[in-house]
Amino acid sequence: MTTDMLNFTSLPPLALYIHIPWCVRKCPYCDFNSHEAPGTLPETEYVDALIRDLEQDLPLIWGRPITSIFIGGGTPSLFSAEALDRLFSGLRARLKLLPGIEITLEANPGTVEAGKFREFHALGINRLSIGVQSFQDAQLKALGRIHGGREAIAAAEAAHAAGFTDFNLDLMHGLPGQGVEQGMADVRQAIALQPSHISYYQLTLEPNTLFHARPPRLPDDELLADIEEAGQALLADAGYVQYEVSAYAKEGFRCAHNLNYWEFGDYLGIGAGAHGKITLPAEQRIVRRARIRNPRDFQQHAGTAEAYEETVVKQADVAFEFMLNALRLKDGFTPHLFQERAGMPLGLIRDAMREAESRGLIDWDMRRIKPTPLGWRFLNDLMQCFLPDR
Repeated sequence: MTTDMLNFTSLPPLALYIHIPWCVRKCPYCDFNSHEAPGTLPETEYVDALIRDLEQDLPLIWGRPITSIFIGGGTPSLFSAEALDRLFSGLRARLKLLPGIEITLEANPGTVEAGKFREFHALGINRLSIGVQSFQDAQLKALGRIHGGREAIAAAEAAHAAGFTDFNLDLMHGLPGQGVEQGMADVRQAIALQPSHISYYQLTLEPNTLFHARPPRLPDDELLADIEEAGQALLADAGYVQYEVSAYAKEGFRCAHNLNYWEFGDYLGIGAGAHGKITLPAEQRIVRRARIRNPRDFQQHAGTAEAYEETVVKQADVAFEFMLNALRLKDGFTPHLFQERAGMPLGLIRDAMREAESRGLIDWDMRRIKPTPLGWRFLNDLMQCFLPDR
């Protein structure tokens, strides 16, 4: 699929992602840009670098409001409230933040306490994403986590006590040696803690990780399916609606920031290893900027052309990238959203859609396009239908 020209008639929402790359210890399954924290975190230097990094991108987004902020890592909760307060002051001085904006901070149960959550909440952070992964000590040890089950429970309780009405628990399944009952014990415990949102996803062995080099023994495919389906049933019974492949939310608590990704919105990405996507209607193109990954190099070069690499998304890739995101949503998307965010008419991918439909992977009409249950189960096969130059 090719097209001579993209045609953007309006701008998508714009979010902000901020990467803080340090953690206490690198987990063996983690492929994110994370680095073991030094004895003293360079908070002042890193916040200065983040502001310089942001200022460099401001000409791309003049006048556009920020619809959500997500601070990820690493373990951003390692940073002090004072450092984050200084960061937010810099953001508010340079960006237009929408009233009531969703601001999420990732937190590790092994590094937080109730007092710190209260300080974060007082700064205006109104959503936490807590990486519990499991509540069972043996499973957490196998995953290389630094917290235990009691700390995971205490972190969720601290979130409630600090005033967070919106927080996510990250929960993995398909762990080494895990059976159905062990998996369901984790899901039941997560539900009992009453988070507004649960991310429930399978452990995968990603390249360039210790687990990929030295794979642990994981459940077989049949057992994996049993664990996942039983967990999904428990979540549904408890009122958590699955709206994306691994995202389950109570009514009114879908993650705005992640929805913006899945609906092919724009986002600034600042910090070591951060990525951004910006639509430029005047130039009828989409650009991506990727920051250098090493924290020390980032601090040295932030605010200069050496700090990032910019690429223009090829016209032939735009439709595929849109589908790669939007078809993760259970309810799919409207033709209008595709035309607006991809900058091209739906007719240009009609052949690919018909192929996917003939294979039973999508349902579509002129009102909505969404994966079938089969397409959602075999999402990679569905995506193959939209690869450019097939």
